[in-house]
Amino acid sequence: MAHDTAADGPPAATNGTFPAEDDAAGQTGAAIAQADTISAEEIALYDRQIRLWGVQAQEKIRTANILLVSIKALANEVAKNLVLAGIGSITLADHEVVTEDDLGAQFFVSDADVGKNRAEAAAPQVQKLNPRVNVNVIARDIRTETDPIFYAAYDVIIATDLHFLSMNELNSLARLANRPFYAGSAHGFYGFIFADLISHDFVVERQKSNVLTRTGRESSTRHIIAASTKKENGKMIEMVTKREIYTQILLANTSPLPEEIEKSPRRLRKVNPLLTCVRALWEYQREKHGVYPSLSDLASFTKLAMDKHKELKLPPETLKDDLIRNFVQNLGSELAPVTAFLGGQLAQDVINVLGMREQPIQNLMLFDGETSEGPIYALHPIFETVPDVDPKAVKAVTGVPTVPTNVLEEATFVG
Repeated sequence: MAHDTAADGPPAATNGTFPAEDDAAGQTGAAIAQADTISAEEIALYDRQIRLWGVQAQEKIRTANILLVSIKALANEVAKNLVLAGIGSITLADHEVVTEDDLGAQFFVSDADVGKNRAEAAAPQVQKLNPRVNVNVIARDIRTETDPIFYAAYDVIIATDLHFLSMNELNSLARLANRPFYAGSAHGFYGFIFADLISHDFVVERQKSNVLTRTGRESSTRHIIAASTKKENGKMIEMVTKREIYTQILLANTSPLPEEIEKSPRRLRKVNPLLTCVRALWEYQREKHGVYPSLSDLASFTKLAMDKHKELKLPPETLKDDLIRNFVQNLGSELAPVTAFLGGQLAQDVINVLGMREQPIQNLMLFDGETSEGPIYALHPIFETVPDVDPKAVKAVTGVPTVPTNVLEEATFVG
């Protein structure tokens, strides 16, 4: 996300249109009137963001406390985007030191930082991006922190470029602390983002249509829990509150594809085989305690990938030997364009989650640089019913009481 100021250019588009100057001024004035803690200076600085997301969302962003674990190239991009968006605080956690290999794709460190702790070396450069953000450092191995109370101090926990066992450990602790968790890795031309938000409510705003919306199941992981309307600029706007249920990475690693894909031979053929490679990597690291496979392990990794491909019920012919070899050769390497894309996507999703706006990643996003594809797959065991809806909780999210209506909207499914 770019650093938004009034001098950055024309107002940001909202729902495909640009606000008129009078509307923009009115929105800024209303934001100042509504905000008890956001200063007029901050309103001006983040003007475009506030017009896009609203003052309530910006307030949640500016008070958010983020934990970012393992400060490599992907984390550099995540930190940059979150800090420029105006989060309240970010803690950089890394016990490793800067090496010469880190200088290729990481822009927060330089030659002079080789041998220094990676988080401590990056922190001053992160701080320069936005002096309003509190930047903290943890220079010890965060994986030694096993008390959920420690993680409860953060609003979102993000782990980057860790092996599967470490991702699962942090995911488990985040769940015990009831905190949203993200994991992401970049491997040369490939990468992924995984999200476990446990249970997340968010609001989608859209122009009200003649078809009403009622509460109920929308997909295997998503329910509509409330709908209300408001009048804005002479138009009726519908605010639909939805709830997504998530799965821990340990279960996602063995979960099937969604039923909508499993039952469609056409959609099965279109599933990107990178999904197979990522799940094979996770299983390999689980068995080998975090080690990356090398080309000398290609035969055993290929067999594991074929097993995973079969487990996903994917056509055997869609898994090519060339992809498996290329994937293994790319493991552990960093390419700036890939980390920039993944870091931007991950940071934007975190911002959406903090503001409780828009559909979040559900739950595994891949990036295949060979094909320039970024598919999302929802990997879950079978869910039971959505948790009971608390009208007070819905009002806290939407700002309005629950007003269910009567007709189910057409269902959609991510992935």
